[in-house]
Amino acid sequence: MSVLTASVTAFAPHLLQPDFKETFWVGLIGKGYPAPRGKFRWCTERLKINPSNRFIRDVIRASGEAIVVLGTRKAESTKRASRMKKLEAQRVRDRLSPNMNLPNSLVYSPIEDWQNDEVWIYLMQWENPWGYSNKDLFSMYRGASADNECPLVVDTSTPSCGSSRFGCWVCTLVSQDKSLTAMIQNDEDKEWMQPLLDFRKELDAEETRDKRDFRRRNGGVQLYERNLEDGTSIEPIPGPFIKEAREDWLRKLLTVQQQIRQTAPENMRDITLITLEEMSEIRRIWLEERHEFDDSLPGIYQEVTGEVFHDTRPGADYSLLGRDEWIVLEEICEGDAMHLELMAKLLDTERQYRKKTRRVGIYETLEKCFNTSSRSPEDAIKNARLKRELSEAVSQGDVAKVKQMTLGDVAAMNEVDEGESESDEQITWASMKFSKINSEE
Repeated sequence: MSVLTASVTAFAPHLLQPDFKETFWVGLIGKGYPAPRGKFRWCTERLKINPSNRFIRDVIRASGEAIVVLGTRKAESTKRASRMKKLEAQRVRDRLSPNMNLPNSLVYSPIEDWQNDEVWIYLMQWENPWGYSNKDLFSMYRGASADNECPLVVDTSTPSCGSSRFGCWVCTLVSQDKSLTAMIQNDEDKEWMQPLLDFRKELDAEETRDKRDFRRRNGGVQLYERNLEDGTSIEPIPGPFIKEAREDWLRKLLTVQQQIRQTAPENMRDITLITLEEMSEIRRIWLEERHEFDDSLPGIYQEVTGEVFHDTRPGADYSLLGRDEWIVLEEICEGDAMHLELMAKLLDTERQYRKKTRRVGIYETLEKCFNTSSRSPEDAIKNARLKRELSEAVSQGDVAKVKQMTLGDVAAMNEVDEGESESDEQITWASMKFSKINSEE
């Protein structure tokens, strides 16, 4: 993203980047966010709004005020036109509106009434401040049109080249990337981008439940009413991508990057889809937040690229636990994913607190491990449904049902499986309690 700042004589472009902790790949591969959708549009704020706002605030701190010049146009879409029309009522003067998000700044929209053709006529007459050829940009848009045409001086019945729109190549907020598809179909020199289109289509898969956790990122189960052909079903809202899926996305992305570096034009051979800095942050999230101490990222990187992953983050390669311990845990848990997750969380929590002078908070952290990982998926979903039914009964004032469900829940919690006893050798996870013997231990 680029932003212009003005001096007395000229405008200067500034290329803005999102913080490496907020990039698309850190969100999707690191934290496991699903590809953006209309109801979960997590990308726009992190990738566009936050970097711009940070820069504008810096300008305001230095100069006291700022005018943000936007190239938004009513002809872009019906929604854009409607939104801009509503803002006109708040203007302080022609084309100058208050910035509702940032104090001491105004928004100036000089080309809001321009049509597509007027934009192209201007671009063909003037150079842009970034040093790239506008003629190349024109050719790219022409190639992105289905008919491979891009007329400039036309009557109102002639379609404009500007009807093609470009955004992020991984954008899943549109049903189909028509621009990239048309470019590849219309120009043999663009066929090297086919892996990008294939990867984007895979990201856009509607059904990814088998690749996602049944819990949210905080470990809780949240239910919703899902419409089916034969009625409705109360099901858990799918959470972040599971470990295997996140590793698979990284492996596929690196593979696409390798393919493009071999087949792209000479001036594009150094293309980077994911940076080492992003992968370092993803590695940190997997290790410290997800407790996946098998540390699989360096191995995946070397497997695909044939190169050793060099992590420049201080202390990145130091760990008391590693791949060998993970393999032992997998053998002990015998395929029980929840048991493996719980053991990994407990061990890694102890590792993280080991060298702290004061271990304040360790008991709460350990208890959270049990609260989020000690139940099987079936039991966790069943418990969430009971809570939902109880909440509905309370809201409806059904006292009898509330009493019945409450008593039944207590009985179930106190029940010990037949033939088992809570002895020193045999104790259920649900009955484990932690005592704060010494919070400064």
